[in-house]
Amino acid sequence: MTGEPWRDLFGSTTPLVGAPMAGGATTVALVRAVTAAGGFGFLAAGYRTAEAVAADLADLRATGIPCGVNLFVPGPREIDEAAFRAYAHRIAAEGEPYGLDLAAAAPVHDDDHWADKIDLLLADPVPVVSFTFGLPDPAAVAALRRAGTRVLVTVTSADEARAAAALGVDGLVAQGTEAGGHSGTHTPRRPAPPVSTGPLVRAAAAATGLPVLATGGVAGSDDVRDLLAAGAAAVAVGTLLLRTDESGASRTHRDALADPARAGTVLTRAFTGRPARGLRNAFIDRYEPHAPLGYPELHHLTRGMRAAAAAAGHPERVHLWAGTGYRQATTGPAAAVVEHLAATL
Repeated sequence: MTGEPWRDLFGSTTPLVGAPMAGGATTVALVRAVTAAGGFGFLAAGYRTAEAVAADLADLRATGIPCGVNLFVPGPREIDEAAFRAYAHRIAAEGEPYGLDLAAAAPVHDDDHWADKIDLLLADPVPVVSFTFGLPDPAAVAALRRAGTRVLVTVTSADEARAAAALGVDGLVAQGTEAGGHSGTHTPRRPAPPVSTGPLVRAAAAATGLPVLATGGVAGSDDVRDLLAAGAAAVAVGTLLLRTDESGASRTHRDALADPARAGTVLTRAFTGRPARGLRNAFIDRYEPHAPLGYPELHHLTRGMRAAAAAAGHPERVHLWAGTGYRQATTGPAAAVVEHLAATL
């Protein structure tokens, strides 16, 4: 043990981690920039094939950059045909400007190439793998650890932390309610009461004794210091990196983050059928009261519309994922963000 928990867990020189942001925001260049600044970067494997993840790993290894990989744990079917069809008809007009017939869409329930990605990470191990949306199967955890990989599980409550610890994982990712993007709750139909990141870090650490990576609501150095003081081994930043040069976020998303007229963030399931925090917009206002739970079916239903709207510069139909600290997201090199945070610790 080095006495620096972030070094023991990630091998980094600072307690800062680049959060994995699925859907394109996290890029190889962003992982490189975070690492160059002394942090530790994660690739977001969600929504990607094993072949695409393998290509990114090869790209990073070619320049000697270590990284973690985040996987989405597949869940059970949450929505029936009738509820899916009713919602598809309700939002159908939103696809018309892009030539999309949302009302005719078929429900798609998939496992996001789960087995292929596990096989990849066993054949070509990385230092750390984190899991989001639930508990991975014990066999996968054991196999990854035998391969020399440290395993983390995202939790949103002390009960989830205890369940993850029972799998023999190496650490936890404590995701507070302030975090942008999807909630990592293991039970979206019965989520635990929302908990801020600091209290969640303390609860998870006390319940398990495991190292905890804190994520959610980080708007600057004060937040990082507070979370480390709460017992976090390291702190992940995501939203603060969305407007940087290396981010893969769309121009529409970047501009919305800087728009002073935006009225803050809300939790919504209107876009994907799973609770997620993003900037409030017209789509959420219109459809959140009617949106059923149903991930990934609703994600697939709205995916084409969201991509087309982002390309067209129409932010009112885009999932503008953002944490509560989004107003502090700045342009420029990602390394500058990490270096600034590190310099004030």
